[in-house]
Amino acid sequence: MNSELIEALDALEKEKKISKDTLIEAIENSLLTACKNHFGKSDNFTVKVDPETGDFSVIAAKEVVEAVDDDVTQISLADAKMINSKYEIGDTVNVDVKSAELGRIAIQVAKNVILQKIREEERRVLYDDYYSKEKDIITGIVQRYAGRNLIINLGRADAILNENEMVKGEHYRPNDRIKVYIVEVKDDRKGPRILVSRTHPELVKRLFEAEVTEVRDGTVEIKNVAREAGSRTKMSVWSNDPNVDPVGACVGVNGARVNAVVDELNGEKIDIINWSDNPANLIENALSPAKVVSVVADDEEKTAQVIVPDYQLSLAIGREGQNARLAAKLTGFKIDIKSETQAKELGLLDMYYQEGGYDGEYSEEYDNDYFDEYQDEQ
Repeated sequence: MNSELIEALDALEKEKKISKDTLIEAIENSLLTACKNHFGKSDNFTVKVDPETGDFSVIAAKEVVEAVDDDVTQISLADAKMINSKYEIGDTVNVDVKSAELGRIAIQVAKNVILQKIREEERRVLYDDYYSKEKDIITGIVQRYAGRNLIINLGRADAILNENEMVKGEHYRPNDRIKVYIVEVKDDRKGPRILVSRTHPELVKRLFEAEVTEVRDGTVEIKNVAREAGSRTKMSVWSNDPNVDPVGACVGVNGARVNAVVDELNGEKIDIINWSDNPANLIENALSPAKVVSVVADDEEKTAQVIVPDYQLSLAIGREGQNARLAAKLTGFKIDIKSETQAKELGLLDMYYQEGGYDGEYSEEYDNDYFDEYQDEQ
């Protein structure tokens, strides 16, 4: 071994991110394996590789004896004295073993051990690298379909985008660049098995972290995300600074920030609401853009009774129940929505009058404004 070996190790360390010390240790172990294969044992052998020069030495520790029974672990007194006249019976002599003595087969085994170690280390480094990115987003390049699943190249490894993690309506072509959320990284014999998603709610959260400085530095917190991928997302936000509007920070000037996220999600609608530790206020905000007359929430049962103006009922429920469904996911409450007329018929408004939750200030003109919004939504 020589400086060319060290250059090769340096290149492997740089390109594969495999520690040079680990590779040297692998070489030493492989030479010990060669000794065991050739001599039948290796307990008394020591291998050292110089990390600067690449030179190596294989030393066999042998006991000085009168008559040799095992030439691998023993040396005769006469031979020991030829090395140094001070040796006596029972002493230990360190004898250099030349590589030529190990034999061609043993050296080939050592080479295979080194290559195997390099492959193992490469897999480990890859796994550690992508495991550190688990629960985060990464940009990948579409490679090909494998059945109904999609293979995404992430740079140094490929990921699997399963069919059920794809957004309905999105079409992917080879060489398309897409952002994906790393759901899980598993250690596998052939390398890391990386599972990614385009439908996960956390994808939206990470996209906002990338776009919004206030979210990234912790000034604005994203409390929760409810998502029906490809259609609509509701996200509750909270500011730790009273001077910072959390919704405004996420929307950005002229909607620049939220539009960047919407573009990445191919037009998916995003509702950003203020989070509140008051369940009634949170539910009211979550049902936006519908206007709410009153909310009575049972925090223990996680249920809520909501009354909305007649013209707001369809908007509060949403197309195929989506608005109410997402509001329920976002708040964690089972929400029962009634119109004012329905509430009156059931006698629910009397309860709200008694609790002071109904102020009677909603006008038909006000309702008509929201009815127009609902028509636009449809």
